[in-house]
Amino acid sequence: MIARRLVARFGLAAAVVSLLPYTAAAQTVILNASYDVSRELYKEIDPAFVAAWKNQTGENVEVKQSHGGSTKQAQAVDQGLDADVVTLNQATDLDFLAKKGLIDSEWRKQFPNNAAPYTTTSVFLVRKGNPKNIKDWDDLIRSGVSVVIPNPKTSGNGRYSYLAAWGYAKRKLGTDDKAQDFVSKLFANVPVFDGGGRGATTTFTQRGIGDVLVSFENEAALIKSEIDGSNFDIVYPSLSIEAAPPVAVVQKVAKARKTEALAKGFLDFLYSDEAQKIIAKHHFRPQNAEILSASGLPQIETFNAETEIGPWSAIQATHFADGGIYDQITTTRH
Repeated sequence: MIARRLVARFGLAAAVVSLLPYTAAAQTVILNASYDVSRELYKEIDPAFVAAWKNQTGENVEVKQSHGGSTKQAQAVDQGLDADVVTLNQATDLDFLAKKGLIDSEWRKQFPNNAAPYTTTSVFLVRKGNPKNIKDWDDLIRSGVSVVIPNPKTSGNGRYSYLAAWGYAKRKLGTDDKAQDFVSKLFANVPVFDGGGRGATTTFTQRGIGDVLVSFENEAALIKSEIDGSNFDIVYPSLSIEAAPPVAVVQKVAKARKTEALAKGFLDFLYSDEAQKIIAKHHFRPQNAEILSASGLPQIETFNAETEIGPWSAIQATHFADGGIYDQITTTRH
């Protein structure tokens, strides 16, 4: 079973760390609250950072991880998860934390590239041989095609998939009304909504539900290249969305725990050549152009959500707030 192999190979059973209070080692331990399909990346990033920090400062430190749907993670931090840093996949999740006073309101300016150390995009994972001949977004609205996408209300992965389809349709068909109709037809083909990207992967790969999984490029590549390449293929659509997962120090927590320097050092490390190479190895697109060029990741035309659709605050209010377009199309789907 693929899910069991994921657990065995990457230790995914410990998705969320213990929330017990830290002890005397508080100044040498930080917690990173991250999104659902970044587990394997940070499993390799963390020890690399620990070694680099030891070499730089002489201090022994530890980085712990918590993973889940991006929005769920942001909500958990607001509700008391003592994360020193967040590495989520949606700007709106960091804006939410900024409004709560947990991170700097100018978080985009705290680190390079609007605080995004890498980018990714939404692609299709299909069953071997692509029996439904899925080549582009238009194929996902055909009758008889079953599509697996995580819930956009709780998952940044799902939200980007929704917006990728919307942007494709708007560019091709010309209006928001036609884009809404297109996305309505797509989500009518979604049989189940998992809370995060890894849950959607399990639904598609282990439970055998769906003809196509729409997910981040790194998740599709993980399954194809490292877990079960014999049963799945990756399809790159003609147009997709650029996702730039942002990071921030949770200042309220880090200040209280006196881990501010360590937390910032961890996020700074993500921009180092060493970390950028690890990022590329895990099929994310590093911001370092030279490392990206050497990564072998295929070129794909992408669009920026804010340029193509609108500011993130407007996107959130229009599409994903309670009663928004997403709720409307999923409530009325048949």
